[in-house]
Amino acid sequence: MVEAPHPATLEEEVLLRYCEVLTGRVGGPGGQHRNNVDTAVWVCHTATGVEGQATERRSQVENKRMAVRRLRRKLASNVRTLASRDHHVCSPLWTQRRQGNKMTVNPASEDYPSLLAEAMDLVVVRRYDLGGAAKILGITMSQLSRLINHDKNAFAKMNAGRVACGLPALRK
Repeated sequence: MVEAPHPATLEEEVLLRYCEVLTGRVGGPGGQHRNNVDTAVWVCHTATGVEGQATERRSQVENKRMAVRRLRRKLASNVRTLASRDHHVCSPLWTQRRQGNKMTVNPASEDYPSLLAEAMDLVVVRRYDLGGAAKILGITMSQLSRLINHDKNAFAKMNAGRVACGLPALRK
């Protein structure tokens, strides 16, 4: 558990203040000139030890952007902040993105890790009761399940938590 705000919700420059950024070379496929310069990037959130990495591009800037994106996704699915069980107030981003009782967000969107972190924090504090969490978040249970299902790691963690609490695992 970390203190609010959740690190996945921070702006990139603020998040990077809490991270260690390393660059280097890695081998692998990609041709004769692949990573002949230090284009691989690892970004580690120091408080949690969660790491994102990218090595597939020839540009260090592009790899850094991709590593930060992967770090945000991992933080959203693996790191929890304390949320109120019954008196949760939805973030402005959540309220803005919600359309009626639906949450439509592309998993590739910059907003997805923030929304996933908020949803997972509430699901965990409510002991994996998706129906109760969905009601507080103002969306349907299927919409909440779909939001979490976009991230395989988060969905697996949620199902493991449900089974540990004596609830049935959800199907994909």
